[in-house]
Amino acid sequence: MKLNSAIASIFLAANTANAFLTPQLNVPLAFQSKSASTSNALDGDHSLLMSKMADDLGIPCEDECAMDSYPKLPESVHPGVLSGQAMVDLLDHAKENGYAIPAVNCVSSSGINACLEAARKNDSPIIIQFSSGGSQFYGGKDLDNSSYQAAISGAISGAFHVRTMAEQYGVPVILHTDHCAKKLLPWIDGLLSASERYYEKTGEPLFSSHMIDLSEEPIEENIEICQEYLKRMSKIGILLEMELGITGGEEDGVNNEDVAIEDLYSKPEEIYEVYKGLTPISPMFTIAAAFGNVHGVYSPGNVKLEPEILNRAQAYISEKLGDDAPSDKMPVKFVFHGGSGSDLEDIRKAITYGVVKMNIDTDTQWSYWEGIKNFESKYHDYLQQQIGNPEGPDKPNKKYYDPRECMRSAEVNTVKRLEQCFSDLNCQQICGMGDKSVASNVFGPSLGGLPL
Repeated sequence: MKLNSAIASIFLAANTANAFLTPQLNVPLAFQSKSASTSNALDGDHSLLMSKMADDLGIPCEDECAMDSYPKLPESVHPGVLSGQAMVDLLDHAKENGYAIPAVNCVSSSGINACLEAARKNDSPIIIQFSSGGSQFYGGKDLDNSSYQAAISGAISGAFHVRTMAEQYGVPVILHTDHCAKKLLPWIDGLLSASERYYEKTGEPLFSSHMIDLSEEPIEENIEICQEYLKRMSKIGILLEMELGITGGEEDGVNNEDVAIEDLYSKPEEIYEVYKGLTPISPMFTIAAAFGNVHGVYSPGNVKLEPEILNRAQAYISEKLGDDAPSDKMPVKFVFHGGSGSDLEDIRKAITYGVVKMNIDTDTQWSYWEGIKNFESKYHDYLQQQIGNPEGPDKPNKKYYDPRECMRSAEVNTVKRLEQCFSDLNCQQICGMGDKSVASNVFGPSLGGLPL
């Protein structure tokens, strides 16, 4: 594929006024059979065609990077960013095998690398996601965002970083964007336009999936808008995550701390309406149903999760489907929002009811900061001036205040915290690669990080 022209056309698209116009698209290459004549991208027997980012850019691709599939996962799942059938196969595998994939909000390349490192250490897939505010930060807070260009460009920049590095770490990644309220839809429009142009050049979308959060709108409007987006997204193998009911707490400038209690809990009938409205278009959707979820970490007793809501919804929809219900009686793939600080029993119970993805943000924000805080605490006397420390007044401190040192400390601490997340979600040793070999020829002061 001609990647340079693909990148150029994508950034041009991000600044195009008619970003919502969709080019004429056929079935994505990721879904095509040899005849490429199917009307439903997920029906039938389709060969999976893919091209490695490393091959396109001439980057060495060895060990796990060179793998085409994994010993313990469906054959379609490969190192790097997944979309289309490969992504669906992975999510199906998670539901069938009783694990959920951690979805971590990232705001920097350092945070992304920590996620990839944690995924390889746990021999498992991961979901890396950007919020609108995180995307803008990735692009730079000094950029004007009046037309969402900073958030669009920042997310695209992050996407190319993930696509390049996920293969090198040898892990399967779902590349996702988080909450998009109605007022933020121009942000998603820009990213979809970029994915459509990337698809035209490469045969796959730039992103794996997008979340549209219209939970504050009337349910009829929520479903209607999601239907239009699912039509557009499924054409190129992008999955839609939609929210039903409101996630409490505060995140990324959206404050739902004072919403009515009843809005924190979805009803089975509402979930069925979503399922009924989206399934005829495409099965490529997940539902973030509310069962008391709250963003942030709160004192014990302040958050009352009721994962049984998900179980009741699965049973209700299965009853409505009758003989068309799946054999496991779990027709819906659910997403768990507000996962940070949740009780392990509630997490594990939700997974048995069809949760395949759990969002993590607050806990990893803290772990990243805590790594920096611990580094500063340990080396405080070496971080007060450029020259002069407890070893002597003329001793330089450059190796301590080099930003790579405290950032690496933040990464190591985040990897450690994510290991707990992978464990909580039963998401360890999923790929079957075994332990990672120790890295060699590592550059940088103190091999990239002082001991803590």
